[in-house]
Amino acid sequence: MISIVVPTLNEEVSITRTLAALNALAGEKEIIVVDGGSTDATCDRARGLADKLLQTEPGRGPQLHAGACAARGSVLWFVHADTLPPCRALAEIERALNDQSTAGGNFAIVFDGCTRAARSMSIIYPWLRLLGLCYGDAAIFVRRPAYEATGGFRPYALFEDLDLVKAIKRQGRFVHLDCAVTTSSRRFEQRNFAAVWAHWISLQLLYWLGVSPDLLGRWYRHVR
Repeated sequence: MISIVVPTLNEEVSITRTLAALNALAGEKEIIVVDGGSTDATCDRARGLADKLLQTEPGRGPQLHAGACAARGSVLWFVHADTLPPCRALAEIERALNDQSTAGGNFAIVFDGCTRAARSMSIIYPWLRLLGLCYGDAAIFVRRPAYEATGGFRPYALFEDLDLVKAIKRQGRFVHLDCAVTTSSRRFEQRNFAAVWAHWISLQLLYWLGVSPDLLGRWYRHVR
């Protein structure tokens, strides 16, 4: 069984559509929503569409780890609340993990909409993958034993996904699936795209130079 963990924080606009798409996937699965203290209708909309609804402190790292700890599946799949899966997602994960040397992986990614920001990010992300940069919005999956061996998601305010992927790669192969999830480009809309991108690259460089992810999180106001 594949356990799907979805972190939420004030996601009433996106959560129903995402959970409906996950429920429609063929294959044995459970869906776990982990809310970080929403003040809107997120939890109300998630009830009935998720197998489990947990509530934790805010922060993707703690939320995702709480969901993983509550999961029953042999595979963990982490999907953001504004992300839609391809229809064969579970079958593609299972196919990838038929290779016993594979510890985990992620999907290709397309940003929704026809804005310049969405088009630009859809073009940029494949190049980031070539550089080994794998973010959570590309829907990371991992075998449970490999996840447990890494110690799981750390309670970082930012880059908890990069930290986990780096640890997974020490457990085995990390593969990139050709099929794509579709995610929201909302972070880049209605703002100066070049400025947003420069800010993100700066944070990335500081992370690799050893600056604390918690400190970096204070400089990134879109942490959810």
